[in-house]
Amino acid sequence: SDFGPQYASEMLGERHDIIVSRETLRQWMIQSGLWKDRKTRRKIHQMRSRRDCYGELIQIDGSHHDWFEGRGPKCCLLVFIDDATSALQELRFVESESTFSYMRALETYLERHGRPVAFYSDKHTVFRTAKPNPAANGMTQFGRALAELNIDIICANTPQGKGRVERANRTLQDRLIKEMRLENISNMDAANRYAARYIAKHNERFAVTPRQAVDVHRPVEIAVAALAKILCVRDERYVGQNLSLNFQRVKYMLERSPENNAIIGKKIDIHVYADGIVELAFEGRNLPYTVYDQRPRINSGAVTENKRLGSVLAWIKEQQTLDEPDPGTVRTIKANSSVRNNGYVSTGKHGGCRPKLKDGTLLPPTSYGVGVKSTHSTPENT
Repeated sequence: SDFGPQYASEMLGERHDIIVSRETLRQWMIQSGLWKDRKTRRKIHQMRSRRDCYGELIQIDGSHHDWFEGRGPKCCLLVFIDDATSALQELRFVESESTFSYMRALETYLERHGRPVAFYSDKHTVFRTAKPNPAANGMTQFGRALAELNIDIICANTPQGKGRVERANRTLQDRLIKEMRLENISNMDAANRYAARYIAKHNERFAVTPRQAVDVHRPVEIAVAALAKILCVRDERYVGQNLSLNFQRVKYMLERSPENNAIIGKKIDIHVYADGIVELAFEGRNLPYTVYDQRPRINSGAVTENKRLGSVLAWIKEQQTLDEPDPGTVRTIKANSSVRNNGYVSTGKHGGCRPKLKDGTLLPPTSYGVGVKSTHSTPENT
């Protein structure tokens, strides 16, 4: 049977007037082979051997926790740990798991260690697209950056698959929290400065020697400017007839020039950097522009991932504080007419209203309509 003890007990009492406790019924079902206790039902995950070389596989994950124990806002800790040695490679406190936060952590990792063979992550949308887009080759922005750096990304099917970083998270939630309490650290900037000291102490205590004493990290032989263009968010848009384009609900107006007139109707590149700078380019040539912000005051139902909800709510509170009207004043915001009127937008043409004579008399419905010629005599034609 697929009935559990609790539900089976309820159904016996409701449908057959048989009263039996859940625990008694559970024991009967176990004896009859209809139910398994928690220990028997527990799925056993086979231990996976460590990789042989340092830098061969780096497990990455984000740990959302009250890291400052109420002394500061809740945040997320990005953890990079080597699979062969269990050595922490990178710790970074961020507001949430996002593409830019992982790109910043990756940039620091590359500066300190070089390029690993592969990263091992969960199926967060930073690493894996939920709905693959053929035009994007099924890659996320982070995955695209890794591909250009010749680094692979592997997604684990279960949390147990990346157990090394999961266990490291529990250790950090115990030891790192207490150390930051003793250091009186209460914000992300101070915590990120302290992270390097903690990594050295942690690795001295928990890191192990790899089976092969070989560091397979590869040097990053890329110029700083070129690396910045890799570690950004890229997109493409077509240029309109008026030398404008829309991106993330913002209109960008290109400067009028013979060179820019030649790219009307063509696709240009958009690069968005972690510091918020947006760069427009066509065939390697930067395009000067002005911004016309057309984002509405009210965001109607934006979709937000659960792991980013905390930072989004914090931003909303900050904006509401800035936009709070003066006491005693009431601010009215007009809703979009197309939404308020169920999608109807007036075109200025006649329709929907019964026509009137000059004296205000309404014409009967039978005297007008599509394909019906009016036979009503008006004062002008009598």
